[in-house]
Amino acid sequence: MSPLEKSEVPAAVRGLRIAVLVSGGIAAYKAADLVSQLVQAGCRVRVGMTAAATRFVGPTTLHGISGQPVLSDLWSPAGAPEPHVELGDWAQVVLVAPATANTVARLARGEAPDLVSATVLAARGPVVVAPAMNDAMWAKPVVQENVAALRARGLLVVDPESGHLASGHKGAGRLPAPAAIFAALESAVRGRYDLAGRRVVVSAGGTREPIDPVRFISNYSSGKMGFALAAAAAERGATVSLVSTAQHPAHLGVRVRPVETASEMLAALSDELSSADLLVMAAAVADFRPAQAQGTKIRREERASLTLELEKNVDILKELAGQPGSEAVYRVGFAAEDADLEQKAVEKLQRKGLNAIVANDISRSDIGFGSEHNAGVMLFRDGTRVTLDRTSKREMADRILDEIVARLP
Repeated sequence: MSPLEKSEVPAAVRGLRIAVLVSGGIAAYKAADLVSQLVQAGCRVRVGMTAAATRFVGPTTLHGISGQPVLSDLWSPAGAPEPHVELGDWAQVVLVAPATANTVARLARGEAPDLVSATVLAARGPVVVAPAMNDAMWAKPVVQENVAALRARGLLVVDPESGHLASGHKGAGRLPAPAAIFAALESAVRGRYDLAGRRVVVSAGGTREPIDPVRFISNYSSGKMGFALAAAAAERGATVSLVSTAQHPAHLGVRVRPVETASEMLAALSDELSSADLLVMAAAVADFRPAQAQGTKIRREERASLTLELEKNVDILKELAGQPGSEAVYRVGFAAEDADLEQKAVEKLQRKGLNAIVANDISRSDIGFGSEHNAGVMLFRDGTRVTLDRTSKREMADRILDEIVARLP
């Protein structure tokens, strides 16, 4: 592979978190070009190496290209105490390139004596293996048996190419060209990461509108549905920003922007929307707020009664719709109603200029606010209606995204 040889990284791969694992063959130097092309295509790349690989290409080179520290030791004192587990958790797809005969044998036997083989075992996403070795080694029955074992276990193996080898021989054993490797990555992730390369913005939780420094007006929204949607989008390959008033455990790939009030949420969403492909407005924004918040605590013993004057809150979706470029963002809203569910949802869909809306019945005690489950109906601008049967909010998030992905430009 010439340093000038460039191949198009498929859209399905761009933006993904990719662990590139390098083993110790002469083709290890070509990993630098692969990493460079992936990084330039918007992928987030981290590199792991066997000790032998570091004798062919320096970790400093791959650190500089990827922008991330290179892992080469199972017992590294820096970072995570179990670097192979942390890297396997982080990566959405793993690429072993080059994979020497020794590495292929270790993977086939399920051994994990080095960082590369241990990371493959710890990987939670698909694994692509690109072997490179001498032609005689590649032709040996034991090597072909090991390759067959990898394929039988679901790893995607890209056959090496034929040509001039470092040993001076000619034959099959060259590291596959970038185009073949990138095509294999695309095949490995197709369907699993159908939001790769997309920017998704999600809002979650009920806004808090201050009465005084210690009191506020809010609602019963837990933010669970919004967090579920953000997690589902991240697991499908999207770059996700979550603007939320609620707090839940962090999810890999989701960047959280905490806010409190509707005005703060609008400001954060305005920042995020300029580069977004999809906005899912799952937050429960307070319809009204105190006309004037008190600067000091209102004390009960100083008042016989308290009357609050409320004013309409900012209409976030309306404000966002007026921003330049907002028409390019696919916008999905939520409607929580206790009567005339679909009629009110359609009215909101049209009034807010949404592409779709998810409506659920808050009069039901088995779904909605605070519950782990949800149900409802998804309505689209073209009149399509999709029933969302009762299920966990995480499963419902994927059901909603299934419908959205099928309609994204």
